[in-house]
Amino acid sequence: MNQRDLLEFTLFAFGSLFVIVDPVATVPAFLTMTPQDTPAQRIKMARLACFVMAGVLLVFAVAGEIIFRFLGITIPSFQIAASIVLLIVALDMLQAQRSRVQETTEETSAGAEKADIAITPLAVPMLAGPGAISTAIMLQTKAAGVAQHVALYVCIAAVAFVSYVIFRVSAHGARWLSPIAVKITTRIMGLLLAAVAIQFLINGLKGLKADFFPIPQ
Repeated sequence: MNQRDLLEFTLFAFGSLFVIVDPVATVPAFLTMTPQDTPAQRIKMARLACFVMAGVLLVFAVAGEIIFRFLGITIPSFQIAASIVLLIVALDMLQAQRSRVQETTEETSAGAEKADIAITPLAVPMLAGPGAISTAIMLQTKAAGVAQHVALYVCIAAVAFVSYVIFRVSAHGARWLSPIAVKITTRIMGLLLAAVAIQFLINGLKGLKADFFPIPQ
């Protein structure tokens, strides 16, 4: 494997994970759920949430194929299913709204009533939701060789760290977070995520074709 392939995979993995986790769009809900908390308390919750998010994604990335074998699920089937989930999220993002796949109004309301929202609903499902878990597993199946697998794990940790930085900056209030800028960013990320979803769909269809119509030797 050459360095170019490793770099391309790393950039693709980081970009895909960051877009689907989308910590910027989570900031308003984070602040809404912690109206009575001090900035220090918010930072503490954000740190724990990002650790949990990274742990969840790492576990599914490592154990994804084992789970598939246990349940009898083929990689192409999961690629197609994951592409549908990601496409649903992407279509909501293109409308500049947070997808119910990532969080529901009920979860946000319940979070506002909790003393500590770090693990749920912030870490799961707002950050490490079905879309993020599906993306982590798909990237794991796409990784070729030890170097790309390690790069994926580093990307998960990097996304968690960047998410923590964003929450930490926002802990004192999100006056810097312009609603217009958030909507523009969300739509751009939605477009990128839609492209990732379509690519997963294409890969899944190719895999199904290879399974059902193998090339004669």
